[in-house]
Amino acid sequence: MVQDIRIEDYTYPLPEERIAKYPLPSRDDSKLLIYTEKSNWEPRSGKFRTIADSLPSGSLMVFNNTKVVPARLYFQKDTGALIEVFCLKPVAPADYEQCFAQTEKCRWQTIVGNAKRWKKGRIKLYGGSPEIDLQAEIIERGETFIVEFSWKGGASFSKVMEKCGNIPIPPYLKRDTEAIDMERYQTYYARNEGSVAAPTAGLHFTQAELDAIDAKGIVRAEVCLHVGAGTFLPVKSDTIGGHTMHDEPFVVTKSFLMLLAGSHGPVISVGTTSTRTLESLYFLGVQCIEKGEPTFVSQWEPYREEGYSYTLKESVEALVAYLDSKGLDRFVAETRIIIVPGYEYRVVDYLVTNFHQPQSTLLLLIAALVGDNWKNIYKFALENDFRFLSYGDSSLLQRRTGLKR
Repeated sequence: MVQDIRIEDYTYPLPEERIAKYPLPSRDDSKLLIYTEKSNWEPRSGKFRTIADSLPSGSLMVFNNTKVVPARLYFQKDTGALIEVFCLKPVAPADYEQCFAQTEKCRWQTIVGNAKRWKKGRIKLYGGSPEIDLQAEIIERGETFIVEFSWKGGASFSKVMEKCGNIPIPPYLKRDTEAIDMERYQTYYARNEGSVAAPTAGLHFTQAELDAIDAKGIVRAEVCLHVGAGTFLPVKSDTIGGHTMHDEPFVVTKSFLMLLAGSHGPVISVGTTSTRTLESLYFLGVQCIEKGEPTFVSQWEPYREEGYSYTLKESVEALVAYLDSKGLDRFVAETRIIIVPGYEYRVVDYLVTNFHQPQSTLLLLIAALVGDNWKNIYKFALENDFRFLSYGDSSLLQRRTGLKR
């Protein structure tokens, strides 16, 4: 059973000096590891700025257009104690757009640092901003905290975050957020605010690459999955069955679903977040077929014993029919899908992605795509001076087994 997969079997030596602490001068300066049928299923080195040359014409290429928000806020008590509040997702209003548009107060699910020093009462933003006077108050305690923010001046919470918050760069960079991160820990095409971590596979793209992709006859499309802090959570259990996957919200338009249902060429996913969205759509469509409406993709739903016989077209068309029946032009859902060896990909043929941490769910997703070849791929990357993790180099990986469309 997939739940019995041992995490220790998905590790590799990652020296500290191989972790890219800063981005390269230009986004597309990065290297590109290519592992595809065209490379004879052997990893080889290339340049990211020539990625279009390695992509098949007639493909559908899917990007995650989420935008990282300055979700890390620092407050100070009257006693002088510093409190860090890390915003995870909106609670009141729960809709991202509505919450960012609030002009007086809103509530978020958060992680609170130094919480033992903050028992009750309102606290003020560290360093101050008198015209905004941002304050925070704990409404509910637990593993995470519900915090209410209030402020003056009539600015939207989006603008308040921009002025008062910090971009939450990954903890493994072991440094504070710097000015360069405000621009470079954000994709060139980011639009929809909500993520607390970047979809890092997209960090390499510039307009030049997008133009080259268009010229190749590849259709570009976008989805939006807001990346949560759970993406950094290590797997602490001995087997993957003991790990609880985090849930993440995503949005796709009806026009995108129609494009996906009618696509006959390969599907190229830019990043693991786009992959999680695309693969979740298949199972939500199955829910429409079998239960009449889509709800939520649970962690182990894709692995049911009897399997799934529906084609991608059947599944996605069921989602479109559901939207039509409700008079909706976009589909909003959440997913807790986990993709590990033993998973059968339903949508994604190619994956553009960075190099991931040892013993992580993201590395397991890669192993599900390329099988045990992940070991040779990562060995090649280590031996050929590739840079690792969020600000590191990129790879283009092709799935080894055929899809049932």
